[in-house]
Amino acid sequence: MNHEQEWEQRLTDTLKSVARRPDLKSYVEKTPWLNSLLQRAAGQYVAGEDRQDGHKVARRLAEARYRTSLEFIGENTADVEMCQAAAEETKSLIRELGEAGDRVSFDLSHIGLSVEMDLAYRQLIRLAEEAQTANVELFISMEESAKTDRILDLYRQAVSHYPNIGITLQAHLNRTPQDLAALGDSPRRIRIVKGAYQEPAEYAMSRSAALDERYLTLVQDAIHRGHLVSIATHDERIINEVINLGLLDSGNAEFEMLYGIRPELSAKLQSAGYPVRIYVTYGHEWFLYLCHRIAEYPPNLYRAVVAMASDEAVEPYQAYIGTT
Repeated sequence: MNHEQEWEQRLTDTLKSVARRPDLKSYVEKTPWLNSLLQRAAGQYVAGEDRQDGHKVARRLAEARYRTSLEFIGENTADVEMCQAAAEETKSLIRELGEAGDRVSFDLSHIGLSVEMDLAYRQLIRLAEEAQTANVELFISMEESAKTDRILDLYRQAVSHYPNIGITLQAHLNRTPQDLAALGDSPRRIRIVKGAYQEPAEYAMSRSAALDERYLTLVQDAIHRGHLVSIATHDERIINEVINLGLLDSGNAEFEMLYGIRPELSAKLQSAGYPVRIYVTYGHEWFLYLCHRIAEYPPNLYRAVVAMASDEAVEPYQAYIGTT
């Protein structure tokens, strides 16, 4: 690892730690000038604070022929009423998508997992029923490894009744190849990510060539098993290898990228005829999300600084529309 890579890794580790500091989050929220500056930076990656903001961006992207996944961001909610409110917001989001046939994503800890399993399951089933009626895919995001067993347990229970539910797997966790195999060969909806959470070395692999190889192996395995796979990465080396291996030829896979990150790459892939989905978030809980976006790709820090210093309104979706 050279000097530059070492500093990038230190920045990544620091931001992942900062994202989990409730005292820092509270300080940002209670400090108007700092909150305003960081919110401008978050505007590079978050559609806005209201559902209408999410819909607006998703519509613009759909008009430009992108698939979308919408999420009302939030996690680790420990208050029952707040969990219920988050589930109601997500239910409204699903209902308003109507027959668009797109995707809604969420964290189980946003709707009850941090309170009790039964609460999370009841809310999950209500959302699955709403999504099935609206012809919308419902996708469960993955969280820290300490929650993985509970998330997979709830997913397995729910998907046996509602096949419109998808699950996210993190390539960096050492357990993930076994978790994928345990899903069996019945077609499932699966999103494969590298993993954004800071995990102990005995549980997870760090960013490396070995992780890239594991990621590709998981994608190949999932596609060969007949699953519908979202290849969620901005790593151009992996994307090129996926294309070279012909892994999208079956029609069971797509690329998925986070809103505001590498839009020129999304446009390039879409122009070449590959299916591209953009993951769009909205809501008030943008602090952790901003930290993770910069941690995953340190050059995003430069964009964040420019956004904080700019007086112009941030409209990241223009980068997708203007280049397609």
